[in-house]
Amino acid sequence: MNYLVTGGSGFIGSHLVEQLLKKGHSVINIDNFDSFYDYTVKIKNTLESIDKNFVFEFTDKESDIQKLISLSESQNYTLYYQDIRDKKGLEKIFKNHKIDLIIHLAALAGVRPSIERPLEYEEVNIRGTMNLWELCKDFNINKFVCASSSSVYGNNEKIPFSEADNVDNPISPYAATKKCGEILGHVYHDLYKIDMIQLRFFTVYGPRQRPDLAIHKFTRLISDHQEIPFYGDGTTARDYTFIDDIIDGIEKSIHYLESNSNVYEIINLGESEVINLNEMLFTIEKTLGKSAIRKNLPMQPGDVLKTNADITKARTLIGYKPDTNFQNGIKKFVEWFLRK
Repeated sequence: MNYLVTGGSGFIGSHLVEQLLKKGHSVINIDNFDSFYDYTVKIKNTLESIDKNFVFEFTDKESDIQKLISLSESQNYTLYYQDIRDKKGLEKIFKNHKIDLIIHLAALAGVRPSIERPLEYEEVNIRGTMNLWELCKDFNINKFVCASSSSVYGNNEKIPFSEADNVDNPISPYAATKKCGEILGHVYHDLYKIDMIQLRFFTVYGPRQRPDLAIHKFTRLISDHQEIPFYGDGTTARDYTFIDDIIDGIEKSIHYLESNSNVYEIINLGESEVINLNEMLFTIEKTLGKSAIRKNLPMQPGDVLKTNADITKARTLIGYKPDTNFQNGIKKFVEWFLRK
């Protein structure tokens, strides 16, 4: 099969690309190597995902990405340095390839930055996604997996969070763009018969996790004997989901779409195991064998108090079965962190 993956050099995307290639599929990776964080992280992700193990000499962003594109050329993998806001650029890619199914992971991520840059989040997460659906319509591509987010639930009072819950009260621009993506996705499904699964990811962690996210940031700062920013009293809690389980859920969603027609589904992908901030920090400290130096700070605007996924639908519909508990997941992450 020929799969197009947007954001295929990011955390989740690079793991998905790696898994699809191992199973003999062809992959087209579209990524804009956004400056949200150091572009070199995405280059390293890409090299790992295509099993290129050698020292990469970094110089400057543009030349480094062109070098990466040359290094990654193969019959079953193509990398494009492309922004999804540029519809004409995307159109050239669609003309060059036969695409069976799209897995759309590219987005501007992060709750707190979205409060500072809401218009940019709208451009990427809404307009960029609509560009892809417009091209699906034009090129008759009717299978689409889309990354949504648990952030759409806001401070949902009902626990655990179910896909049937009302999600009309997001508390950040990022969450609002993801909710818009779900609504507009249904429009394109209804009008143009694009079979679609929207996956609400719950706090994904593991090897290659973005360096700005809490588990990676805490691990780095504790290792370097630096203060960690500790927001709130430690009782905020997340349904942390290990990367391997998320990739399994994406693959099972792909298989479901390929086997069924007239599909529009929203599915939670979580672990259904809730860990609070105090527990998370303690687990990292225990695994590293080092103590954290806390800098206590107030809760941040846009942060939700708790997430907890009801994964009944995912189990029933696609056979999703997460099997990595938090302690083992942190152990695997720390092992990766220490050898990278």
